[in-house]
Amino acid sequence: MNASHRRPVPLNKAYRLLNHGPTVLVSAAHDGRRNIMAAAWAMPLDFDPPKVAVVLDKSTWTRVLLEGAGTFALQVPTRAQLDLTEALGNSSGREIAERDGSDKFAAYGLSTFAGEATGVPLLEGCAAWLECRLLPEPPIQQRYDLFLGEVIAAQADARVFSEGRWHFEGHDELRTLHHVAGGHFIVDGEAVDAKALPRLAP
Repeated sequence: MNASHRRPVPLNKAYRLLNHGPTVLVSAAHDGRRNIMAAAWAMPLDFDPPKVAVVLDKSTWTRVLLEGAGTFALQVPTRAQLDLTEALGNSSGREIAERDGSDKFAAYGLSTFAGEATGVPLLEGCAAWLECRLLPEPPIQQRYDLFLGEVIAAQADARVFSEGRWHFEGHDELRTLHHVAGGHFIVDGEAVDAKALPRLAP
């Protein structure tokens, strides 16, 4: 995918980028350092202003950078990025930095572009990108590893998300990933619309 497929998403529809429960990639940068990791526990929290939540273990390098910068990004990876998503979730950015003086972006040859609102590195080829401002809540961050963010910019690949809806037909490699456990994922399937169900007379 190239930039010609990326389209801004109205912030009042940004929650729909996560409402179907995909695995996300979390990136952050601070003080000349950057990292990206996979996270299975992320969700939208509010419409206006849009907010998200993501769980980041205390051991993660991304968490350190996020707390330092006060900004981060959630990206929605695709079927084509399955192996990469697993690799980013099972490698340590801190170890790569200490051992090689590098980072995951360089180690895996990742193509990125800078977030429009935050400058956070965003991974090319994803289905959606949400740039967030950290909403500091130290007690829940420390106790539950739960981080809250306000979405301040959002983009999606218009081939699979437009007019506030996901539509993957004809683009199987762009279907989103849903992590179950141990490297096992489910790929998003058919989109269906519910119809109004009439109530029975009393």
